[in-house]
Amino acid sequence: MFRHRGKRRTFIHNLRLAALLSFVAGLVNVCGVLSLKTLTTNVTGHFAFFAEELVNRHYTDSMFFLIYIICFLLGAFVSNLLVEIINKKSNRYSHSAPMVFEILILTGVGMYNFQGDIAIGYTRIIAGILLFAMGVQNSLVTQVSNARVRTTHLTGLFTDLGIELSQLFFYRLPEEKKALSKS
Repeated sequence: MFRHRGKRRTFIHNLRLAALLSFVAGLVNVCGVLSLKTLTTNVTGHFAFFAEELVNRHYTDSMFFLIYIICFLLGAFVSNLLVEIINKKSNRYSHSAPMVFEILILTGVGMYNFQGDIAIGYTRIIAGILLFAMGVQNSLVTQVSNARVRTTHLTGLFTDLGIELSQLFFYRLPEEKKALSKS
């Protein structure tokens, strides 16, 4: 799924990637909506809720939506940061690390012992963790497929922003910065 990059990727490679990871995102979102009563795979809805709470002067509630947005952004940032760091040592496994990281996060959340009222206090934290994991996934999918397989609207924009921000740590030569600013 991650072996083929750039021009070596075919429509079938991207279709498999999209099918599998869309399935994962769908599961995460259904579980998030049903158990946490919040979206857990994208940030578009959270921007709308954030704006609504600001307009209604519910500043504390608006901050929770801002934190959700930042969690997703951090996930995209960390995913690409992992790819870049590992790519310096071994190109072969650079795209596997974010996927393993996402699997560990989702497994940890899935194995968490939800017990009635105890879980209610942690729903916002769990939602933030799931949004972070989906930021990791979206960044990875966008990078591996050269943006052919990706999410849309603000989710895709925040994925791109997380990738670009992490690349600022690695591309320091003037010609690299120039190329980065054009992408």
